[in-house]
Amino acid sequence: MSPLDHKLLRDLWHIKGQAAAIAVVIALGVMMLIMMDGLVNSLQETKTAYYDRYRLADVFAPVTRAPERVLDDLAALPGVAAVEGRVNGAALIDLPGQNVPVRAQAVSVPEFGEPALNAYYLAEGRAIDPARDNEILLLEGFANAHGLNPGDTLTVTMNGARRTFEIAGLSQSPEFLYTTPPGELAPDDARFAVIWMNESALQAAYDLGGAFNEALLTLTRDARLEAVLAAADRILERYGSTGAYGLDEHVSNRFLTEEINSLRASSRVVPPIFLTVAAFLLYIVISRTIESEREQIGLLKAFGYSNIGVGIHYLKFVLVIAVAGAVLGCMLGVLSGINLAGFYQVYYKFPFLLFSVDPAAFILGFLVSVLTASAGGFVVLRRVFALAPAEAMRPPAPADYSRSARLGRIVGAWLDQPSRMVARRLIRQPGRTLASIAGIGAGMALSAAMLSLMGSFDRTLMLNFSVIDRGDVTVSFTQPLAADAVHTLKSMDGVLSVEPFRTVPAILRSGLETHRGAIQGLVHEPELNRAVNADMDMIYIRDDGIILATGLANVLGTGPGGTLTIEVQEGRRPVLQMPVVGVAEALLGSPAYLELEALNRALGEPNRISGAHLSIDAAYADAIYTALKDMPAVAGVSLQSDARASFEKLMNTGAGAIRFIMAAIAGVITFGIVYNSARIAFAERERDLASLRVMGFTKGEAAFVLLGELAVVTVFALPVGAALGYYLAAAIAAGFSTDLYHIPAVFVPSSYGLAAIAVLGAAAISGWLVKRDVDRIDLVSALKTRE
Repeated sequence: MSPLDHKLLRDLWHIKGQAAAIAVVIALGVMMLIMMDGLVNSLQETKTAYYDRYRLADVFAPVTRAPERVLDDLAALPGVAAVEGRVNGAALIDLPGQNVPVRAQAVSVPEFGEPALNAYYLAEGRAIDPARDNEILLLEGFANAHGLNPGDTLTVTMNGARRTFEIAGLSQSPEFLYTTPPGELAPDDARFAVIWMNESALQAAYDLGGAFNEALLTLTRDARLEAVLAAADRILERYGSTGAYGLDEHVSNRFLTEEINSLRASSRVVPPIFLTVAAFLLYIVISRTIESEREQIGLLKAFGYSNIGVGIHYLKFVLVIAVAGAVLGCMLGVLSGINLAGFYQVYYKFPFLLFSVDPAAFILGFLVSVLTASAGGFVVLRRVFALAPAEAMRPPAPADYSRSARLGRIVGAWLDQPSRMVARRLIRQPGRTLASIAGIGAGMALSAAMLSLMGSFDRTLMLNFSVIDRGDVTVSFTQPLAADAVHTLKSMDGVLSVEPFRTVPAILRSGLETHRGAIQGLVHEPELNRAVNADMDMIYIRDDGIILATGLANVLGTGPGGTLTIEVQEGRRPVLQMPVVGVAEALLGSPAYLELEALNRALGEPNRISGAHLSIDAAYADAIYTALKDMPAVAGVSLQSDARASFEKLMNTGAGAIRFIMAAIAGVITFGIVYNSARIAFAERERDLASLRVMGFTKGEAAFVLLGELAVVTVFALPVGAALGYYLAAAIAAGFSTDLYHIPAVFVPSSYGLAAIAVLGAAAISGWLVKRDVDRIDLVSALKTRE
């Protein structure tokens, strides 16, 4: 081992605490990059493999009723690889002890063999016996939520008839990864079920003998989706087609894709922020550490070591810390990614998981760590190399402060000597002071941004379910009913107010942009379910045009003054041209609003409603739910409390859950930054502090000179961190927002207060650790000339 390598080991051991802190900061930044990259890749590859293995269709074509022979016409279309017809119907499940009926979707499967398309994964139990028409397969998530097992019975209402079925097995399917009750956005295993039945039995239940009401298509590689959709609609138009659509517009796939895209956007925004802060800290630490060894560098040059040799030595010093941090970060990233991916596997109900990390993520983590550290070292080494060995071996000449601020005359009367020493150092070395402030401020910004993000999630829930959605119950009908149904609901005991609505599925087009969604017909002045502006004030629903959610307006590239083409996907399927007359803030979903009667007039169906929002007296709740369950026209009942709980669970267990991990990492990085700032200051001033002790300063006074500087820098860093945190919070909130929900970047004072307390706490702990070293300084050794 060469003498320089011996020196390298001694130097690393001498600053082992500081080196470890720097390595941990680097490791956490790299860990975020690897972990989030691994999650995104794993979820995307698992989704793709699951879709392929179980042959998820590329096109879904719902109809009212079509004879099975039409499937041959669809199969003959150019670009179509395979076709299968099935029966798909709405159902209600009556669970013991539960007054609110649970909505379900019944899906047919061939009597013999597996479905050619949209196959299912049998998780437990056995397949359906073709000879028995009272057996079903039940979605595993719903079964687990209610403690149902193979062999149990289930009471289901299909097409107005109540039947009892035996559960043969529990299943999963790529078609139902993300299951939501109709009309809602958040998934809830307990409130929505999927039932698989023999095709003949389900055809009989819905009076579809020898027919189907949904066609599934897969496409060849060279197929043009739009052309296939148009051709399928032409064939199925006479059979009550409501419009074929691609997999990208399928509810489960769309929401799953949005969640993965949200995670991908976060992975592009958050890890670079963490890595940037870590890199900035490393630059400061390495540059100041090397500058403090100026005399040793001069001595090495005097003994004949070349600039290149000395540079390589310090490059090794940098690389050991940077590579150690990067390696640790890669290992932690893979481990945390695997564990989190397992959590997401359960959350998204994948029967298997394919975990992978893009090699580019490892390379990027290493490059950022190593190159930043190297840059910090070389900037200082260039200045030292320019000196002759004899000059470099001398302590640097004292700076000329003759023209600096006359601190003694200004504040000498009310600052004691140690305080004046602190103030002089801060004022006379503004570069270092600003760098320290920026470093600690960056750490606080991370903590403040992550805490604000948590507050933004909570605010989204609060605003949506107290300002926008203010009803207690939402009732949906099996089909649009006459407006007289409102009087029936109002006449029920305990119903305080009723607000009708109509939801019409539609394709919205603006230029080349398209969105498959729905038009929501609301009363002119809604109270229970409102449209609001950016200030959360109610917007009156207009009858002369559409009001779009801000997110939807951005997707369609339009706004007030624009015109929409609306292709209605029910009834006679008219095509409407309507102006955009306003935008509204929607925290959940992407609604489009029109006054209720104006919507009915446009459809040529006056006085029709598809449901109503109710405000009820809680004392009558059970009686109201029981009455609604017995109404044949009621397709489903949703409680606001259940919807809120579902969304809260979504935000805490879906892609939003990773914010808790990022908050913890931000806290650790913040402490690492503050601790390193204190350690660097101590390393630079160790000889000065020893001199003060020799001159008669007490241990407390000597420590005050050092820690007073840290205290002032920390206090000045707080407003800097708060300002940076505000903009970081906005960037991170934008990364978390999806078409499913919008996370507003809000100023939460308590978040910044907690972040400031965290920084002050880190400074107090770091100061205590450094003070112990100040008290234990070996005065003789510290004052000796280093050789």
